[in-house]
Amino acid sequence: MIGMLKGIVEAVGADEAVIDVNGVGYLVGCASRTLSRLEPGQPVTLHIETHVREDAFRLFGFLEDIERAWFVHLQNIQGVGAKAAFAILDTVPVSEIANAAALGDKSTFARAKGVGPKLATRIATELKDKAPPQGRSFSIGLAPHAPETASGGTAPRKPETPAGGASREDAVSALTNLGYHESLARQAVATVLRDKGEDTPLNDVIRLSLKELAP
Repeated sequence: MIGMLKGIVEAVGADEAVIDVNGVGYLVGCASRTLSRLEPGQPVTLHIETHVREDAFRLFGFLEDIERAWFVHLQNIQGVGAKAAFAILDTVPVSEIANAAALGDKSTFARAKGVGPKLATRIATELKDKAPPQGRSFSIGLAPHAPETASGGTAPRKPETPAGGASREDAVSALTNLGYHESLARQAVATVLRDKGEDTPLNDVIRLSLKELAP
């Protein structure tokens, strides 16, 4: 299976692109948002989801692996195929999808082209109590390189971490460790991130989520 392509954009079409990797052109289906950021002749790295069928072998590409993970996650819902998943990703940023899923907000999914009220309701209902996808881990276990100081040591890391991606899960974990049900914890965290922004420091997310959970 192909998990990633790194090469040169050879051509961009209405719903696909050709990526030249060492002289081999790979035809990759992409969402409109991704295609709008590709430029022929420029280098690109695409995270790939491979679909193998009896009569077809298709590659779907994404600039961020979390988008690829949501593309797969959404298609676990009956009635959501590649076209509908792409439509949702074109319309709604992944951080907003995660919030809408935790809050059961069907109106967010209904904004996508081709996603009617019935399907939007099904998506919101089925995603509400499920953990969001985390995607593949690259360089597992390796901490980001800390820059050296003038004295030869390493500069201290910033004490607070934005609450996007894995930090969202850190906030949920902290709340469940305090005894809150996971679904309620996810709803509280999603509400805070929706209202305060994805760059809210983790400690603030936990503190504000506790306020949301207070009786």
